[in-house]
Amino acid sequence: MRVLPDERPQGVGAEAAAAALRAYGEELAVLGAAQTGGAFTDDPAADAFIKAHPGAFLIGVLFTQGVSAERAWAGPYLLAERLGHFDMARMVDEPARVAQAVTAAPALHRFVNTLPGWIVEAASRVLDEYGGDASAIWPDGAPLVEVVARLRAFKGIGPKKAIMAAEILVRHFRVRLTGTECGSVAYDVHVRRVFLRTGMVDVDTPEAVAEAARCACPESPGVLDLATWLVGREWCRPAEPRCDDCRIGHVCLRLVDRTVEGVGVRASVERS
Repeated sequence: MRVLPDERPQGVGAEAAAAALRAYGEELAVLGAAQTGGAFTDDPAADAFIKAHPGAFLIGVLFTQGVSAERAWAGPYLLAERLGHFDMARMVDEPARVAQAVTAAPALHRFVNTLPGWIVEAASRVLDEYGGDASAIWPDGAPLVEVVARLRAFKGIGPKKAIMAAEILVRHFRVRLTGTECGSVAYDVHVRRVFLRTGMVDVDTPEAVAEAARCACPESPGVLDLATWLVGREWCRPAEPRCDDCRIGHVCLRLVDRTVEGVGVRASVERS
């Protein structure tokens, strides 16, 4: 139920919700994980693969669209199983095999017509521009905005994915990027819904969401990214939100009549 202005308890409101999201985000950052337990997927082997191979993380970012987070991050491991390797040079030389590995039943992804091309292009770019080492995209000391720009140069990685990936690198992998005050939250459907329903924004635009994140955590707006996504996915659902169980439900305005248009599933190091 929507809380009317004259019914709001003391300490409830947009500023309080922003503070609660920040506290949650800082807690997650201390854990160094995208969710309690720090798993990317439901499969320990797939999870270990993502954590051990920078190239697998990069390819995983390509998978994070239109499918659940767990399925997306399991994609690189399953791709390697089907190919019998994770050699980027061979992927570039054998694009038909990559396509077959992605599309063979059960398909690894919904976007069977575009994802194989993205994978091959990414492998080629890593070989040509980064000496075959994907971690060279995000070296310690690099400006966060530069890393986001490098990621956006890959086909299949737009602003949302690039911001999300950079925040995961900082939070989960402890990559020491500079200029975190220039970070942001990804303009994800879950993030948008939470920002609207808490009253942190009144209009659903990328600019409004980014500005609200900067106001809530000016030194590192990206701290809010995962926390907000988790709240949106676990509690602040499009239908039948679980406000009483929500991590920030005690301070949220609960403007549950507000919703967002469009679809999207967020990636997570779950973790969209």
